[in-house]
Amino acid sequence: MNTNILTFKIGGQAGQGQQVAGLIFTKACARAGLYVFDHSEYPSRIRGGQVIYQVSISETPVFGAYKTANLLFALTEEILTEHAQNLSPDALIIYDSSAVKNVPAAAKSAKPIPLAELLAKNNLPKIAENMIAIGVCAAAVGFDLKFFKTAIADIFKNKGANVVAVNQKAAQVGFNYACEKLDIKKFPYKLKVKKSAPNRIVLTGNDAVSLGAVAAGCQLYVAYPMTPATSVLHTLAAWSKKTGLIVKQPEDEISAIHMLLGASWAGVRAFAGTSGGGFALMNEGLSLAGITEVSAVILMSQRAGPATGLPTWTEQGDLAYVCNAGHGEFLRVVLAPGDPTECFYLTAQAFNLAEIYQIPVIILLDKYLSSSNRSVENFDETKIKIDRGEMLTDAQLAKMKNFKRYAITKSGISPRSVPGQKNGLYCCNSDEHDESGFSIEGFQPDMRNRQVEKRAAKLANILRDLPKPQMFGPAGAKLTLIGWGSVKAPVFEALKYLDGVNYLHVPAPYPLSEKIMAEVLKKVKKLVSIENNYTSQFANLLREQTGVKVDERLTKYNGSQFFVEEVVELAKKLT
Repeated sequence: MNTNILTFKIGGQAGQGQQVAGLIFTKACARAGLYVFDHSEYPSRIRGGQVIYQVSISETPVFGAYKTANLLFALTEEILTEHAQNLSPDALIIYDSSAVKNVPAAAKSAKPIPLAELLAKNNLPKIAENMIAIGVCAAAVGFDLKFFKTAIADIFKNKGANVVAVNQKAAQVGFNYACEKLDIKKFPYKLKVKKSAPNRIVLTGNDAVSLGAVAAGCQLYVAYPMTPATSVLHTLAAWSKKTGLIVKQPEDEISAIHMLLGASWAGVRAFAGTSGGGFALMNEGLSLAGITEVSAVILMSQRAGPATGLPTWTEQGDLAYVCNAGHGEFLRVVLAPGDPTECFYLTAQAFNLAEIYQIPVIILLDKYLSSSNRSVENFDETKIKIDRGEMLTDAQLAKMKNFKRYAITKSGISPRSVPGQKNGLYCCNSDEHDESGFSIEGFQPDMRNRQVEKRAAKLANILRDLPKPQMFGPAGAKLTLIGWGSVKAPVFEALKYLDGVNYLHVPAPYPLSEKIMAEVLKKVKKLVSIENNYTSQFANLLREQTGVKVDERLTKYNGSQFFVEEVVELAKKLT
């Protein structure tokens, strides 16, 4: 693969601090002007089990995770055994000789480092072994340690100057040991400091969603913690004083969605977040949004199910579910960003769509996108335009003798009032209703038909306003991969190594326009879906809604995202 990309991996038992170490590596490289992409794999427990953190670094943008590493630091024997097989031929392997007693054949050239001895000799606590590892790896890639020390100070600043000093000392110990004791000069993957990139930021998909919500004027975020959506709750709570946004953790997801609906009904831009199991508890509230025509923006970050499944791993297994969740028939929109930039702008667009069309809008992420850091160009907040839809002013209501909240209109959108507006009073409940909101008494099929048809009439304009599919890669390609959400990352990176292959990214997988899909696919020669699920859920949805049938289906469903090498291998077999 590309020798201009260095992939660094550190692994050990949960609790050994490799996630912090990996994040420091990411931040240090980014601050040196390099592009980064990282991700972590970890079990759903506090202690025990193996955890890895992986960072790919380059002078040019990196879009997805590689399976093959060039630099591995193993804190345990299990990591050395498992990951020594996924290394480049010229890789550097370093391991803790205090913990590893049996070196596998695949790692026979690995270099030992006595972490326990170095900790004792330098009067450092055991938890600092991860910082010694970082210092060793900084020396191996020929990097100035000052970037790592700055990142360490940033990560640990809230824990006090002493903690910062101890961790910086540990990194220096590792750096010195590597320079003096390890033969690292011949390691070919050296990092060069580039000019600073003031307009570039590094963040996760969840970070970008949080920023998008603030930029969109969100005033309330409500969520019960559930991996992998939880960090949005933490981030927005930390920003609450600065932004004025109210953040609430209720007792469960049932309360969360009803708080969301109550706030939206009252005229507040509100937002809720969860994962698959929590979304299941929101279904009745979702249907309530459908019939009351109260806007609802919901972040749903997927993990591998069903039930608890693999709670800290990734999958695109909930697309069909969110498209059909809730009882009865009502419109909803599903937006599926593929990278942090899309997370920012599509989150802001979700609030507009929800309020313009008075419907639920679901922002569908997954663990891979939610928690992977990536270098992107800074967002342009001036592109965010807030549109609150048809909200009646006091002056407009004053001219009305009889306000009909659910008035039958050609567009399907009925102008709304908010509580407290004079002449804007109406009845809002979960029953089918007439134009004023009063429950239909007895059997009134005509009004029922008219209300159902009114709500459904919004579809044509919704399809017009959704973000359009985007084609990337050469025109006239022999093979077109089609996907949604986080598969964009590995496919984008894989296109660097593929000839005659392009990629159609669908940022709004539901609902789909037959006309738009026919237009964008008219020159496609061979269409292949690629998804992180077993049943090719988007391919099924594509055929159901547009009649388009894919020629082949590429799927992965073991709890891991596609790696770049896997996409390249699979695509080459089909071309």
